[in-house]
Amino acid sequence: MVPEHLRFGGGAADSAISLVVALWLAVAIVLIMVLPRKKVMAPFLLAFFTIPIEEVVVVGGIHFTALRILILAVLARRLTLSRRDKYPGGFNAIDLAVVLWSVSAVVAFFLEFPDSAALVQGLGVLLDTLGGYLAVRAFIPDGEAMRWTVKTLAAICVVLGVCMLNEQITHINVFDRMAGLPTAIQFKNGHFRSQGTLGSIYAGVFSGVLIPVFIWLWTDKKSRVAAVFGLVGAVLIVYTSYASTSQLALLGSVLGLGCWRLRKKMRLIRWAIVAVLVGLQMVMKAPVWALIARIDLTGSSSGDQRYHLIDMTIRHFSDWWLIGTPNYVNWGWDSWDLCNQFAAVALTGGLLTLIFYIAIFKEGFAAIGNARKRVSGDHKQEWLLWCFGSTLFATVVAHFGINYMAQLIMGFFPVVACISVVSFEAKQSAIQSEQSTKKINFEWAPLVPEPDAAARDAAPLARGESPQERVGRFTSWLKA
Repeated sequence: MVPEHLRFGGGAADSAISLVVALWLAVAIVLIMVLPRKKVMAPFLLAFFTIPIEEVVVVGGIHFTALRILILAVLARRLTLSRRDKYPGGFNAIDLAVVLWSVSAVVAFFLEFPDSAALVQGLGVLLDTLGGYLAVRAFIPDGEAMRWTVKTLAAICVVLGVCMLNEQITHINVFDRMAGLPTAIQFKNGHFRSQGTLGSIYAGVFSGVLIPVFIWLWTDKKSRVAAVFGLVGAVLIVYTSYASTSQLALLGSVLGLGCWRLRKKMRLIRWAIVAVLVGLQMVMKAPVWALIARIDLTGSSSGDQRYHLIDMTIRHFSDWWLIGTPNYVNWGWDSWDLCNQFAAVALTGGLLTLIFYIAIFKEGFAAIGNARKRVSGDHKQEWLLWCFGSTLFATVVAHFGINYMAQLIMGFFPVVACISVVSFEAKQSAIQSEQSTKKINFEWAPLVPEPDAAARDAAPLARGESPQERVGRFTSWLKA
């Protein structure tokens, strides 16, 4: 089935943006252009996650959502940076994986639907993915900017958490009111699900995976207030979203942090997990991925649907491996709902696109692991790296219950960019420490090892040198 009305963003035929959103968008763009580089992420992310995705400006039939306008503003500011500053720490394997994934997805989409409308739609998606990543990557240049970004994410969680709690009480979504949109709170299995700007499950996943970096923020005495508010806001979002996937994201964060004392035995743990999965596959009557159907933390989970999607994706490998397939909508019960990010990437982009996407996580974990080994013994830096690794792990867990739309993928990019920064700075710190050690050893190298007491007493007499002459010679040597 060829998509209809493919546009640059799709959606409304005319501009649909409220006065309040337009003013907030204008303020955010001005701040993006005038603030110091290390603080650009604050107005960008705050606006990005407090403006509904439905707000759009149509120019010549081309749709620019408010979110894409924000990305374009940051990319315009990025043009003022030197080539070296656009990739702090250098263009690395994580950057390459993101570029290959985003480009591969668009190429596969165009090959699947080879017409001009699909090309325009693909360019819009490319702006969301590659454009969004490049915007974030350039403006998190160092540890200070990384800390500022985490504080901004904490502030976003506070805003969304308070508003979603209010939504539980009043059944009014303040973000819909701000944008002039109709308010409709979701009700499922006897519970209201607050929506915020992201939707219930998306909001819960966005906040649930950030728990570890907020806990890390607590280690900075000047940032403890932000850390506490961020944690409270994140838990409120997870609670008010009332979704199993949201709670799994939070549990993934807790599990990742809980493995801190086992950080030096992760290879053994990984192989143990593989062995357990292989063993279960051998003894279970159903495939091992059928375990997903048994996950239900709220009594309203769609675990069966998620299992069915994964099962059909595996069974229909020959249909999608090249460039993806639109036929997944005909595979059975609710198969149109791509509620698994890995399956969504595969079915819309093919095997190569899926490999590039998985490579983002592979390179992210590798960067964290290698950096942690370099700074082994420095618990402060190890803990920082471990917290970001826990967030990345929680993101993987969340991927099995939801697909990442434009706003949620932007919540993922700052984490990826911060991993590049913290791993690079840990590497630099280790190199400087090694160089300092070598310098100290070199400075002391000329000193002759002190002889034993008998040899020391006999030496002046053997050479016919008095103790006073020896002291004078030693003083001259020190002055030289």
